[in-house]
Amino acid sequence: MDERHERGSYRWPLAAGSLALVSALLASTGVAHADPSPDEVREEIESLEREFSELNEEYNQAKEDYDAAQEKLENLESELADTEEKIADLRDNVSAIAGAAYTGVDYSSPAFLVGASGPEDALQQAADLGYLSRNQEESFERYAEEKEKLDTLTTEAEETEEQAEEDLDKAEEARDEGEEKIEEQEELLADLTAEEQREVDSATDSSGGASYTGSASGDARAALDFAYAQIGKPYVWGGTGPDGYDCSGLTQAAWKQAGVNLPRVSEDQFNAGSRVSWDQLQPGDLMFFYDSEEPSHVGMYAGDGMMVHASTSSKPVHEVALNDSRRNDFVGGVRP
Repeated sequence: MDERHERGSYRWPLAAGSLALVSALLASTGVAHADPSPDEVREEIESLEREFSELNEEYNQAKEDYDAAQEKLENLESELADTEEKIADLRDNVSAIAGAAYTGVDYSSPAFLVGASGPEDALQQAADLGYLSRNQEESFERYAEEKEKLDTLTTEAEETEEQAEEDLDKAEEARDEGEEKIEEQEELLADLTAEEQREVDSATDSSGGASYTGSASGDARAALDFAYAQIGKPYVWGGTGPDGYDCSGLTQAAWKQAGVNLPRVSEDQFNAGSRVSWDQLQPGDLMFFYDSEEPSHVGMYAGDGMMVHASTSSKPVHEVALNDSRRNDFVGGVRP
């Protein structure tokens, strides 16, 4: 046997055994990954909340589009029913005229003038026949117009229904994805102690039916009184009350109590009043976060560095302290 081959035949098992031993040693002495600190968890949760807010805004817009499409569809269906009824009436008239034409009846024939009592009567009958002929033409024209209208309405109704279904699917996808973000958030919090969770969560009051005790007056006071009375109610996707709210649903409902009609979604509410900066905020002002062009979250300033809002589906409506992180995410205020 070749000596080199004989020595080589033992090298692979030896190398494999050494590798296994090294791997075992590394596994037993590996560096453990440190658990994330409360600050790191807070940063991750804030990122997840931003994503949640963007998905909520996407949901609300898709739901608005869906509701608009449904309303349009209802109107189209009503118009379709009216058009079908008109066509049914016209069809009888047109069928009678067509049947007469098929049998060879000539409405302009002198035979129709036989019963005339004299020249004047004959002329009158001839005029009546001329009117009848024009009326027949108008019947055909109206029938053709209504039939074309029916076809157009039918196509538009089908397209509107398809669009409504697409909008609803889009809304449901955004909602499902948002709930996944909340699950991630809850998993992060579950790894913290109760004290660390309190440190991460800046909410100060989520008990039911709180009362506003700040300095606001007039319309702002009415809006804040309403908002604080909703504290403790659940966050609801697309919620506009009275049993639950999302962020813009809460601010819309609150300011409605003061006689101010705000748009439904955060982005539109951002353009529904006078802009104010962080340093100009007064109780009752709307506070917007995350994107200066298309803000996806809104709350209501309560004064003394506090805000009331509906944040995510993991929390009820609550009061929250405005920390540095929230100031960094702030993109503008609006005074309705």
